[in-house]
Amino acid sequence: MSAGCCGTKKQKTSSQSNASSNEANNEELSTEIAQNSSLQNEHNHCKAKIIHPEMAYYCFDVICSQLHRTNPLKTPQFTNDEYPLFVTWKIGKDKRLRGCIGTFSAMNLHAGLKEYAMTSAFKDTRFNPITADELSKLYVTVSILRHFEEASDHLDWVIGVHGIRIEFHVENSRSRRSATYLPEVASEQGWDHIQAIDSLLQKGGFKGVVTPEVRHSIKVVRYQSEKVSVSWQDYWVKWCNGK
Repeated sequence: MSAGCCGTKKQKTSSQSNASSNEANNEELSTEIAQNSSLQNEHNHCKAKIIHPEMAYYCFDVICSQLHRTNPLKTPQFTNDEYPLFVTWKIGKDKRLRGCIGTFSAMNLHAGLKEYAMTSAFKDTRFNPITADELSKLYVTVSILRHFEEASDHLDWVIGVHGIRIEFHVENSRSRRSATYLPEVASEQGWDHIQAIDSLLQKGGFKGVVTPEVRHSIKVVRYQSEKVSVSWQDYWVKWCNGK
């Protein structure tokens, strides 16, 4: 299930949840924490970074192939291990957001980056699809998400270091909603912890008054990301030099 960098819809609970069997209502976020914790334990012994500039170049390959109807893509040379990921497009000198969608489910990076490069470029409902005329003004950022931890409360995360995903009850309902901000969002916006949490609640669809009690009731998962960004100019130089 895809997620926008500014919010997500409620996702289905995985059948592979590690939650205790005596809990009548296993919650999706706990499932994803367990899945991602297992994934991270598998890779924690390796200190080398996962992110590579080729991942960002590949995202440009993907949308150029789609826009110009060119030949099928070559198999990428970077790792094809499984990780949660986001792809963010920005445009212009002021780098305005042009699309940002990703997934908290671990995916093979070759297929995952192809899917979310396309989805964030052409299917982010906040924006019109990216066009060929905009290519020369684009920047792309690939974020690989790692080190998921359940926070002790809504303040238990570091601005500029952690991304956060919150889950909360919808007023007068048993349903739950979730929303996320990548690690760079709060610092880019100049927010403190409370401002970021309150904004996430609103983005996630919370309509009531945000009180201290509401903030204390939410579930917060913090995570970190490795990211790389390239511009169209970077991509074009590499393409002209034979990639």
